[in-house]
Amino acid sequence: MRSNALFTGLDIGTSGARATVIDFAGKVVSDGQCAMSSAGPDYRDPYVWLKAAKAALAIAFADIDTSRIASIGVDGTSGTMLPIDKNGAPLAKASMYNDPCTDTQILEKISENAPITSAAHGATSGLARALSFCQELDAYKIIHQADWIAGQLCGTYTSDENNSLKTGYDPVEGRWPHWIENVGLDLDKLPSVEEPGCAISHVTSDFASEFDLLPHVVVVAGTTDGCASFLATGAEDVGDGVTALGTTLTIKLLSESPIFSPENGIYSHKILGKWLAGGASNSGGNVLLSHFDVSQIVALSKEINAEVDSPLDYYPLSKVGERFPIADPKLPPRLTPRPACESEFLKGILQGMAEIERLGYGRLSALGGPELSTVRTVGGGSKNKVWARLRERKLKVPMLIPNSDEAAYGTALLARKGVDK
Repeated sequence: MRSNALFTGLDIGTSGARATVIDFAGKVVSDGQCAMSSAGPDYRDPYVWLKAAKAALAIAFADIDTSRIASIGVDGTSGTMLPIDKNGAPLAKASMYNDPCTDTQILEKISENAPITSAAHGATSGLARALSFCQELDAYKIIHQADWIAGQLCGTYTSDENNSLKTGYDPVEGRWPHWIENVGLDLDKLPSVEEPGCAISHVTSDFASEFDLLPHVVVVAGTTDGCASFLATGAEDVGDGVTALGTTLTIKLLSESPIFSPENGIYSHKILGKWLAGGASNSGGNVLLSHFDVSQIVALSKEINAEVDSPLDYYPLSKVGERFPIADPKLPPRLTPRPACESEFLKGILQGMAEIERLGYGRLSALGGPELSTVRTVGGGSKNKVWARLRERKLKVPMLIPNSDEAAYGTALLARKGVDK
């Protein structure tokens, strides 16, 4: 590989597209982004995705020598599906990752045939969307968002093991399982699947010409936006964890073996020869913002002594019901007693969420995962130093600074690995 080679990651998110170019050392060389609303009014229109993607690439490529680009990878929203004809042209608008399937017969068929450990269960699975399309039209293939964008770059509509997981792909066996045919979907209508980062084809001559690329630029099999965000942090060793402190509290742990616990909403993605397992609690920023605004949280945090435990034993939820680490749809919030001092109340909530995080990583370990060794934190809550210290005291592992929290950066790392292979 050329020592001056560059690698591009393209993230197709819900609100826009982002392109990040890195060098061999992983340093960001350039970056470009385009809001989906700037590309068109309908975010379900795949040509709007493509327009946003090309706009982001044009910005990222504007001030670099594009002859140095060696590879490109694409990540997309997990479970977003698109029917295409044999030439790759869309036959309908996409069914997005959060569009629920309302056909109870489809959901019942999946429930009856899919193994309990499959990620294809549920109204928002990729498989449910694929079956819905099959009832409406005669598609050549039904593929994922990232597959289509990558196909527009190289002419080959190949998927990856991460995007295919919710469509029923078996990452342990490495194949589309035959039970999918029992629910009414011909396996020939699903794309071929490769390991994330695996080189699948070279860019088309038209795409190379449009962006002044050399013809040997490789397009690699992509991943989901969630997996890409994990890779972006720099987590790569067994025992590395990443906590996302956003509206909800989500944890992911890199493991040597897969972890499946459907009752806890836990399934595992295969990536970089390892397994990425995770779970999401209903606790998180939504609880904080139901009691305080952002300015209050900032001000009250300054009054908190993070070196001393609070006597308050909270399980912070905004409403009844929890998914992980306790799977109980009837679990009530525990936010009493409420002290008169507002900073003590905030401390109790933050400490309670730190305990949920500790329990979550412990749950993953108990289900066969490794002991937690490090944690990197992303999301809005990562900026609160008091919360960070409360969590560090609970978790008792090094809290590392993530390299990045941008999915496009993680996908650029995959693109680099694809050329390495």
